[in-house]
Amino acid sequence: MNVLYVTPYVPSRIRTRPYHLIRALVRLGHRVTLLTAAGTATEEQAQADELRTWGMQVEVFPVSLTRSLSNCLRALPTREPLQAMFSYHPGLGQRLRQLLQGETFDVVHIEHLRAARLVGAVTGPPRSGGFCDRPPTVYDSVDCISLLFEQAAQSGAQWRSRLMTAVDLARTRRYEAWLTTQYDHVVVTSQRDKDALEMLARRYLPAETPTAPITVVTNGVDLEYFRPPETETRSSGKNLVSPPTIILTGKMSYHANVAAALYFAREVLPHIWVQDPHVRFQIVGKDPPEAVQRLAIDGRIQVTGTVDDLRPYLAQASVAVCPVPYAVGVQFKVLEAMAMGTPVVCTPAASAGLDARRDKDVLVADDPQEFATKVLDVISDPASAKRLSEAGRRYVEAHHSWESGARRLVEIYEETHSEARRTKTP
Repeated sequence: MNVLYVTPYVPSRIRTRPYHLIRALVRLGHRVTLLTAAGTATEEQAQADELRTWGMQVEVFPVSLTRSLSNCLRALPTREPLQAMFSYHPGLGQRLRQLLQGETFDVVHIEHLRAARLVGAVTGPPRSGGFCDRPPTVYDSVDCISLLFEQAAQSGAQWRSRLMTAVDLARTRRYEAWLTTQYDHVVVTSQRDKDALEMLARRYLPAETPTAPITVVTNGVDLEYFRPPETETRSSGKNLVSPPTIILTGKMSYHANVAAALYFAREVLPHIWVQDPHVRFQIVGKDPPEAVQRLAIDGRIQVTGTVDDLRPYLAQASVAVCPVPYAVGVQFKVLEAMAMGTPVVCTPAASAGLDARRDKDVLVADDPQEFATKVLDVISDPASAKRLSEAGRRYVEAHHSWESGARRLVEIYEETHSEARRTKTP
């Protein structure tokens, strides 16, 4: 198929979902043209160059912080969410129209709320019911952003995240409901997000309003890149790391990850240190805010900032934690740790998007004391850690292959394309 793919950020190993879905589509023999907004960092140009080596046409539209702030100011007096305007670049919409006028695409795939408004650049009304000479549109919502905002409003650790939700939550609910009427198909990462979007449509749209079908295409993990190291530590089940190390990974500027780091350091670690005061805690991820950096005042806590490669950190860790108090979708940090064979302990919020067996594939803790107990159990029981390591790897192999996700996406493209051809018949 010939796919026109639109994203509000350059796909990369950090922007994992579009990076791996596009790579899998190309490997399956499909043609992909990518239009993407971007920040102004040099690294994003390098990331775009990598994508071009896959044989793709990639066009990048830089969005400076000044433009993003201006976009948000323009959105304030309207009913459009700030998130929907944050990455907007008028040139991207113009180029989208040009490509559609000059080339035949089988489908237009638009990812995330930050790019969703670009559906307006696709010629013709999406659900007119009459002749409509344009390709069908698929919206990868990824997560239900309203659901995320609702949780952040209750549990956000930073005043900025709570303020953001206060400004944007009501308009985001209505906007996400409206988007289900603007696309031919909607994709999300988990059943929880699907249910949330369908609820918004029922709540905010007039009765009997036609909406797009919503399908779950879950997140995957690169099973070749993230794999257990062939070392005595993993193969024998012996915990050879001294002192034991707990790891939390993720983009640390993200408000849910900030809340997770602060919660674990303040609420869980004290219980662990009562039993073993030598345990170390590593926070690995780019752009940690000052509140997270201050945690490193205690020498047993390390805040790394950006690292070139997560794998050595996951490989040497005794246990990976995902203590997010709120979450949507499927957590990459959990999938990557499981793929590496690192035992995982997480909150119910972090495991909600998974089909994993609780306390078999992943350990789930409901409160700080239980969280500490389960972490200590992994650290102190090598045989149990080995079982959890192997079960986690088996789980991601069975349920989170990117190629499987891409094949499901192609099925959606084909179904949507066939349906669009039927509705084009005068």
